[in-house]
Amino acid sequence: MESFLEFVLKQLVESPDEVVVTKLEQGKKLVFKVEMRKSDVGRVIGRSGHTITAVRNLLSAAASRTGQQVLLQIVD
Repeated sequence: MESFLEFVLKQLVESPDEVVVTKLEQGKKLVFKVEMRKSDVGRVIGRSGHTITAVRNLLSAAASRTGQQVLLQIVD
């Protein structure tokens, strides 16, 4: 799941080398913290938040197969 998230995010940004995904496990909850260049944050969020919502929905669907919950945070 982490590699999938990295792949998707790197396709969206201008500086894919600066995307850093950190995974934290808290019981059945997975927290992904994403750091990137400030100029790329808008590209990942998308117009009215549609892009980030779609990414979160994909992660939630993948996590529900294993009975987990996922939280995606963009770190400034």
